[in-house]
Amino acid sequence: VFAGMNGSAIENFSCVIYNVSFMNCTWQAGRDAPGDTQYFLYWKNSRYDDAMECELYITDENGRNMGCRFQNVKIEIEKAYFLVNGSSKNSLIQFYDEYIQLYKIEILTPPLNVTVNCTRDPAGCIITWQPPLTSHVENVNCFEYEISIQKK
Repeated sequence: VFAGMNGSAIENFSCVIYNVSFMNCTWQAGRDAPGDTQYFLYWKNSRYDDAMECELYITDENGRNMGCRFQNVKIEIEKAYFLVNGSSKNSLIQFYDEYIQLYKIEILTPPLNVTVNCTRDPAGCIITWQPPLTSHVENVNCFEYEISIQKK
């Protein structure tokens, strides 16, 4: 049973990893949360880590925490655990928690060093590239690519 007022927990929690090791998480205030509610995010990257509070909150115009920016994030095999709880002078706020497989929320960087060499005889082009940067993919054969040729 959740302690706290129904509708006071955060909503629409989502996280994304970008540029190899940066992560942003955002949420919206509970629709029935009192106006003075402040939220706090804690997370563990694996079961062996200690829970850590967000170091860099994203706030709205009223100074309410609505997200968190992370640096030096490493993608582990296990799911990461996220917990957002809240406090208010007026009432108990429900917490929200979720387990997330970090590799599923990563936006990969584009492939590196893309080159195109075209020849007239026989007419054709050779396109080469290197895999995107990533902190956790050890086998570059895991990547799949798609080439979209706009004009011949």
